[in-house]
Amino acid sequence: MAADRRGPLGGVGKTALGVAAVRARESRRPDRLFDDPYAQAFLDAAPGVLPDEPVSARELAEWGPMAALGTVFHAHGVLRTRFFDDYLLAATAAGCHQVVLLAAGLDTRVFRLSWPDGVRVFEVDLPEVLEFKQLVLAEQAAGPRCERVIVPADLRGRWCSTLVAAGFREPVPTAWLAEGLLVYLSAEQAARLLTAVSELSAPGSRLAFEQGGMAAESLPARARAMPAMAEYAALWRGGLGVDAPSWLAEHDWCVHTHDRAALADSYGRSDPKAAGGGFLTAIRT
Repeated sequence: MAADRRGPLGGVGKTALGVAAVRARESRRPDRLFDDPYAQAFLDAAPGVLPDEPVSARELAEWGPMAALGTVFHAHGVLRTRFFDDYLLAATAAGCHQVVLLAAGLDTRVFRLSWPDGVRVFEVDLPEVLEFKQLVLAEQAAGPRCERVIVPADLRGRWCSTLVAAGFREPVPTAWLAEGLLVYLSAEQAARLLTAVSELSAPGSRLAFEQGGMAAESLPARARAMPAMAEYAALWRGGLGVDAPSWLAEHDWCVHTHDRAALADSYGRSDPKAAGGGFLTAIRT
């Protein structure tokens, strides 16, 4: 890379690089659950931002509790990537040709999934994250497999008008994805965002995000006790703060929950017991 681009990758934006590291590692496995050919390029473009993974027994021992926590985060990231890949392809096959990735981060689904004809994907995230992402993808000569629309916006603020101005069509059924997002929002912010999604969603629209597990159990407390994780743990705000299926049902969504352990079994992967939780999908009625 010609320039050091570590500057923009601070705060929540930096966590996107951590997810890219998970996807890069999984993509190197012969039995991988997905293949992200661009994940490693993001890491190469920001050397030194993330600590090197332990490669020996001695280094693993030096990591101590961080290694165990990292195993849980990694397993969660792999399962959620594959689950949301499947969700988006199923939603678009069912007729949701408009997709909105809320807090798209360094996600490269536009470039690596086989989309049906006519799909348009909106990637919404902070301007600095999207700028870094675009620079790296351009250097990789990445070509989108469907129409891609970049929407720089802060999801804690007034983002709906920006999305509409970018070409979002309210009458069209939409597949929404809020991957790894709600935990970084307060209960008020999460409710406001999901209310906006509901108001923008035509009947037949779909929505998916994480349910419980990583944000609801002891992991945040464990992470906050580790100096190396303090920067990330400080960003967690807790999310919706109420029972998500009930909240969505009250806002005219038909909700389905997906158990994390059962999904891990279906993918042929072990699931660390500490992770728990699962995923939620919903259809607008």
